[in-house]
Amino acid sequence: MIRTLFAALTLLALSVSAQAEMPAFPASFHTQEIPTEGAKLHVRVGGKGPAVLLIHGFGDTGDMWAPLATELAKNHTVVVPDLRGMGLSSIPNDRYDKKTQAADMRAVLAALGIEKSVVVGHDIGTMVAYAYAARYPELTEQLVVMDAPVPGIPPWNDIVRSPMLWHFDFGGADAERLVAGRERIYLDRFWNEFAGTPSKIDEATRQHYAKLYARPGAMHAAFSQFHAIRQDAIDNQASLAKRLPMPVLAIGGEKSFGANEALVMRNAADQVTEVVVPGAGHWLMEEAPTQTITAITKFIAK
Repeated sequence: MIRTLFAALTLLALSVSAQAEMPAFPASFHTQEIPTEGAKLHVRVGGKGPAVLLIHGFGDTGDMWAPLATELAKNHTVVVPDLRGMGLSSIPNDRYDKKTQAADMRAVLAALGIEKSVVVGHDIGTMVAYAYAARYPELTEQLVVMDAPVPGIPPWNDIVRSPMLWHFDFGGADAERLVAGRERIYLDRFWNEFAGTPSKIDEATRQHYAKLYARPGAMHAAFSQFHAIRQDAIDNQASLAKRLPMPVLAIGGEKSFGANEALVMRNAADQVTEVVVPGAGHWLMEEAPTQTITAITKFIAK
């Protein structure tokens, strides 16, 4: 009897897990494909009002932003692209440096008739967001960076030595062969080791992104995002000659980058607000969506 009850509860739990779905964007959002120099980006657009650009990172796509986009769309025009080579965007062979991808973001906003915007980034998206703010400071009203270092910005030389960042130098044809057909195994490493609570990156989320990263060429693009970091550091060191003029919100997960996010940004900007999300690891939108959304919406409302 006890065994039967246990088996039934196990099946119920598995059924609930299997039925779980990714958070969805509001039905009022639409998608379009916007050409940039050398790529075509898949972009979600919705809402009305001052513009906010949301830039995802590795292990995610623009889909990660659905809960935040839902909240922001009440008072803002929200623009959510997939980075080149990621999600449903095209997969070019090269030009994954963040300065080029900042130009991709500018092309997207220009195609939508948007001049100025708030820019929000997570992970690789943080690196692109910084590059955008440094390249287009007059068009960046506020900058939000989330749980990632910025190549070349102190204390970069200390941060990059961390053994946790071995993947920055992992790639090439043999690495692509090793990961081919095993994308889920590779991604699980990041979702598990970088999380404060790995179970909060649920099975539906893992299956969704593993499928997208299994697209032909997608892992080549993902590795290229990291291989470009050496060039990003050179570009960003040049950008340091002029500090960022806009207000900056630096968010870190307590069990991940934490207060280091603000430490980095204070070396590049004068107006930095620090937020550390208690108990969270790297995956802030998955692990602590309510706290993260509150921090961002309050900052933008200022």
